[in-house]
Amino acid sequence: MRKEFETNLSGRRLSVEIGDVAKQANGAALVRFDDTVVLVTATSSKEPREGIDFFPLTVDLEERLYAIGKIPGGWLRREGRPSDQAILNARIIDRSIRPLFPKDYRNDVQIICTILSVDKDNTPEVVSMIGTSIALGVSDIPFKEIVGAVIIGRVNGDYIINPTVEQDEASDLHVFVAATKESILMVETNANEVSEPDIIEALKIAHEQIIKVIEFQETIINELKVAKKDYEITELLPELTARITELAKDKLDSALRNTDKHQRQDAVEQVKKATMEALTEEFPEMEKQISKQLDKLIKSLIRSMIVNEGLRVDGRQTDEIRSISTRIKLLPRTHGSGLFTRGQTQVLSVTTLGTVGDSQKLDDIGAVEKKRYMHHYNFPPYSTGEARPLRGPKRREIGHGALAEKALIPVLPSEEEFPYSIRVVSEVLESNGSSSMASVCGSSLSLMDAGVPIKRPVAGIALGMVQEDDKHVILSDIQGLEDFNGDMDFKVAGTERGVTAIQVDIKITGLSIAKFEEALERARIGRLHILGVMNEEISEPRSELSEYAPRMFVTNIPVDKIKVLIGSGGKTINKVIDETGVQIDIQDDGTVYVSAESSQAGEAALKLISDITKDVEVGEIYDGKVNRIEKYGAFIELLPGKDGLLHISEMDVKRVNKTEDIVSMGDIIQVKVINIDDSGKIKLSRKQLLLEKQKQ
Repeated sequence: MRKEFETNLSGRRLSVEIGDVAKQANGAALVRFDDTVVLVTATSSKEPREGIDFFPLTVDLEERLYAIGKIPGGWLRREGRPSDQAILNARIIDRSIRPLFPKDYRNDVQIICTILSVDKDNTPEVVSMIGTSIALGVSDIPFKEIVGAVIIGRVNGDYIINPTVEQDEASDLHVFVAATKESILMVETNANEVSEPDIIEALKIAHEQIIKVIEFQETIINELKVAKKDYEITELLPELTARITELAKDKLDSALRNTDKHQRQDAVEQVKKATMEALTEEFPEMEKQISKQLDKLIKSLIRSMIVNEGLRVDGRQTDEIRSISTRIKLLPRTHGSGLFTRGQTQVLSVTTLGTVGDSQKLDDIGAVEKKRYMHHYNFPPYSTGEARPLRGPKRREIGHGALAEKALIPVLPSEEEFPYSIRVVSEVLESNGSSSMASVCGSSLSLMDAGVPIKRPVAGIALGMVQEDDKHVILSDIQGLEDFNGDMDFKVAGTERGVTAIQVDIKITGLSIAKFEEALERARIGRLHILGVMNEEISEPRSELSEYAPRMFVTNIPVDKIKVLIGSGGKTINKVIDETGVQIDIQDDGTVYVSAESSQAGEAALKLISDITKDVEVGEIYDGKVNRIEKYGAFIELLPGKDGLLHISEMDVKRVNKTEDIVSMGDIIQVKVINIDDSGKIKLSRKQLLLEKQKQ
């Protein structure tokens, strides 16, 4: 039976239909936000998956290009792999809802958000998040909370809820917030060097609005009243727990205090192996339970050390940042390179400069059609001391690259100031916590090494948190073990002036704004410390580009001359390229970008472009080339593609009997334009120039 619910969200209609579509899913919601329509389905397997110790959740966001009236590109003319933006939005939903499922739930859960229609002023991210919460809420899948989401922008100091495309382009802040009624679950931010207090204010406004969205969802879920299904809760034998504690607690505590990552891992594995061997006969066929309990004990010891002693497994204080080293210009033939090392995390970032035509064209549902700045992140297995097959980039790699990209975009020069496409690739060489923020630091060094005139250096830092009962501890510069066993991954990037990007993942049921504010201040202090170290290596961009980077030249031609420059079938522009060896990109507004290996080639191409697009004027004098000879005169090329007729009667002050008496093919001859008729035919004279010279 179809039911429809409606409310107002940021002055626009938000409606939800239940019970009419996708009825075989456990839960489904058709959500409309003005003309943006998303179908969200939540489906769970009937039985739990055997032999796993994690919750098997998958979230997919399916972009359909018919949603914007567009046929996909490519040979197949159908949607292929998800776009990066679809992957990023799916990750946002996953990270927001994952902590709210029961820890013992082992049934597969799949969320599919299918974008059916898009009004670009009402982006589908918020609609998909709200739809996911409703689809889970009206299903029998056990799900603890109701989740709401909004985007906050700011234009001229005024905060805007769910900004339009125009408002978002003018905004210095873009904050996506997902939250429950009580606390924040997930934050994704890109900002133009915005202060920490201003971000906190945006969060407060967002949470107020989210509470209203949740209250709307409550009316839907309470009316339908779908009972949640039972699931098996794993309970460990008390006697097993006691024996593991007796055998392993002290040894694990000692092993965990080894400050070297690999030595610590080896010591912990030895204790686990010895404990397993000691308990196998006493508790037969319970290897998985023993392993699980050992992991719980390790987690408990790490957290206790942090909360009760203020110490971390590598011996640092809670606000202490690992040792940092930086290097630039490692690679002689690249355009720029930077190596950033923090503890056992190391990232090499490499910058490549290209033409404007090298920008990435986007084939998705977003308002942006191309990217001039591209940041790619690679995480090879050797970075964690592993040997496994290499595959394409996973969702994590795409997400980390996008985060670094957002962090650096606010300091990049405009295309007018710096007419290049820019690609940075971050190669993770070692990883023990927050390689994404290390890639921000390494990329900032690399861009400056390449001579890209960024406004200011950017640094990033990741923080964690351990919360036990009413006590919590914020950790600066977390390493991998603290991330895995902690309650928060709080990443902040920015300059000395303010924040440029934030990504916050909460592993518990939420984070209060007060704790968010505390973490943000700790991040600011850490960021400034890291920037200080980076500035000792390089504090501003090099004044000269690498000798291997292309030289870029820019000129403007009238729009009606674009066809003239291109020529029939590209003949004219290809001739310029062949003669000079440059690359040329022509924009719709008449801006022409010329990329050359040398200044001489670039200048030569600019002159040819100017000549081709320049209008021939009456009275002007040209040194022209004889292109064709006839009995009645010669055709002279004044500019590329523009010939005029030098009639035999205008060749000399005396009578000329034969054209070849004055000119030959290929001669360069000086002539004056004496007339251009209505059809564009150009008449030339050499005689007038000779007469003028005689008068002098």
